[in-house]
Amino acid sequence: MIKKSILKTLALGFLSILSGISNAQNTADYRVVPLPMEIIQNQESPFELTRETKIVTGDDSQIMRRNAGFLQQYIKQQTGIETIIATKGGSSRIVLQTGLKSDSPEAYEINVSGDVITLTGASETGVFYGIQTLRKSLPVKKSSSISFPSAVIKDTPRFSYRGMMLDVARHMFSVKEIKTFIDMLALHNINRFHWHLTEDQGWRIEIKKYPRLTEVGSMRKETVIGRNSGRYDGEPYGGFYTQDEIKEIVKYAADQHITIIPEIDMPGHMLAALSAYPELGCTGGPYEVWTQWGVSEDVLCVGKDKTLKFVENVLNEVMDLFPSEMIHIGGDECPKSRWEECPTCQAKIKELGLKADDHHSAEERLQSHFISQVEKIINDRGRKLIGWDEILEGGLAPNATVMSWRGMSGGIEAAKQGHDVVMTPNSHVYFDHYQSTDVARDPLAIGGYSPVERVYSLEPVPSVLSKKQRKHILGAQANLWTEYIPVFEHAQFMVLPRMAALSEVQWMEPENRNYEDFLQRLLKLIEIYKINDYNYAKHIFDLNAEFAPNAKDNTIDVFLSSLTEGDIYYTLNGTAPVKHSPKYKGVIKVDKDAIVMARTYFNGESSRVFSESISFNLATTKPIKSLQPIDKQYGYDGISTLVDGLNGNNNYRTGRWIAFRGNDLEAVIELGSEPVTIREAALTTNVVKGDWIFDVRQFKVLVSDDGESFRTLASRDYDPLQKNDSDGIKNHVLRFDPVKARYVKIIGKSEKSMPEWHGGAGMPGYLFVDEIVIK
Repeated sequence: MIKKSILKTLALGFLSILSGISNAQNTADYRVVPLPMEIIQNQESPFELTRETKIVTGDDSQIMRRNAGFLQQYIKQQTGIETIIATKGGSSRIVLQTGLKSDSPEAYEINVSGDVITLTGASETGVFYGIQTLRKSLPVKKSSSISFPSAVIKDTPRFSYRGMMLDVARHMFSVKEIKTFIDMLALHNINRFHWHLTEDQGWRIEIKKYPRLTEVGSMRKETVIGRNSGRYDGEPYGGFYTQDEIKEIVKYAADQHITIIPEIDMPGHMLAALSAYPELGCTGGPYEVWTQWGVSEDVLCVGKDKTLKFVENVLNEVMDLFPSEMIHIGGDECPKSRWEECPTCQAKIKELGLKADDHHSAEERLQSHFISQVEKIINDRGRKLIGWDEILEGGLAPNATVMSWRGMSGGIEAAKQGHDVVMTPNSHVYFDHYQSTDVARDPLAIGGYSPVERVYSLEPVPSVLSKKQRKHILGAQANLWTEYIPVFEHAQFMVLPRMAALSEVQWMEPENRNYEDFLQRLLKLIEIYKINDYNYAKHIFDLNAEFAPNAKDNTIDVFLSSLTEGDIYYTLNGTAPVKHSPKYKGVIKVDKDAIVMARTYFNGESSRVFSESISFNLATTKPIKSLQPIDKQYGYDGISTLVDGLNGNNNYRTGRWIAFRGNDLEAVIELGSEPVTIREAALTTNVVKGDWIFDVRQFKVLVSDDGESFRTLASRDYDPLQKNDSDGIKNHVLRFDPVKARYVKIIGKSEKSMPEWHGGAGMPGYLFVDEIVIK
């Protein structure tokens, strides 16, 4: 929620950029994204950038000449000014040089005075990031001169690993589009491009020793429509990158100081490879490249020696193409069912003496053995293995780096064991998630909810780690999985401007980050998106709404705000607001069923119409107390979420739902100072079995006159969910003879042990609950 005190400041910044009428429209602004660590401005004469300005390289190396070329290109693109690259300066010059003393090779310092800008990097890479700051400080406006205020800028990144992952296996993009993606990374100071190249749905990298990987494994006969709907488009889909194309892309990234980390996912997610070489599987096939989404049961047979040889040959070709120190081998979501039934795998388990214990099955130990063997292949080439946090299962390979995606816990465990970690939790930085709660108007996404503000709130270094353990957190990364992203314009929409929020998480110290200030600086960065024709999401310009249950007034109080200073108009009857509708002047107090709709008008444009339904019942706005703790990851606004009059949709991450795990929903609602007649209670749950979210096992209603002594009115037990039971929103209703009560206790018991058919068998499931309705 944007604080009202800064709205006017943000609005003025936004309008000046849109209209191009700022008094400082020809002046550089060093408050860019990410914000430099230190900006010291003084009162000396500014530096004037004109066509007479020379870009001077302190040495004549190829890298520095290339850096100078980038700066020349950026200046011309944004301002129209054509500068000169030279080895000697004139009266107006920008000097690029190395020599800065710093622990980080990416550090830089910029000194701006009347006749010279001196950019000194700790290395050529540091110079490149200083150039990015100069680039983003430029106004996006054709001009004959740009004024740079006299200043000293000192900057160094917080993390050495600043990553972004792109999946090209589900849907792939052209070489030109991959280069554009790399350009986007450079703009956001991101230095690692994690390239997810193989999957069940397609093999995208040419391996000369195994030509069938691309001849067969790169093509699927069709693609499922939507979320595994059972309907298919009937259109063959595929393609791959030749080794020459990969070399071209690797060089293109390296020129912008970006390292590409290739991922060959194993031993799971290998159905495309098995389709090409079925002898590598436990059953021998036949297999086909998967046409749906999810996790296939068919995986590499790690009991066969030929499987490890295949992996060795593939990885050696991969390492010939990619100079990256890190090589990603996936290791995630590998079902063990085939290994449990495979005589070869079971023989290997026996040969190795692998035993199950309270923590790991013998098959998990087998996976750990396989990962350790793969790590040796990688280490023998002087490289390091990195994998998803599942590589922790069965014991971690000796020198592996862990990429923690299932929250932060895997990364915490790995860091405590002395392993390096990259944090990429799906709670914050999975860019295939929705960006707004208004999912009906957004393109189809996998689910979830990760708006710009949530991305910005990520703190990659958990406070539970010791000072020594925190040094193992190398950095942070966001991931874009592409099941539902068939074209590159859609990919851009999903990552921008969330990538801007990510860049500040990766670059800046947490105490220097401020979300509201970031939004103001983001508006100028968006102008660079525009001139590059990047298709960015515009959700930050939508109205922001906050709904607060007010027990004193028995109202839902609605607060509206926006980045612009335009007037906000609203309605409560479900009709779209216009300029003749009521004007928002402060809190809107809603005391009955309503459909709140609102929009703002600014600079001759209007925002999207905001819409939210509010439903009242006897519990709405009433004081509520939780007797058991809410899950920390999914606590959002707390227990009052259940009486706020707002109903959650299928997306359980929107903040409309709260969760319990390992314990139960147990809440007491005070209906009023006098007893109220009630005859029915209802509880809404959201079931997503694949995400470990189950339904209630018991729903119980109790009442009390004093809030201390309760008696049961109604109760119902529910059978465990079956594999084929449907997901979705469930409404549980208990009816009983009318009774008067002041307090109502609602109990919803969670699934304490998920059933045998589930991948998390024996573990507690989540219980996601929303509105409590009392009639």
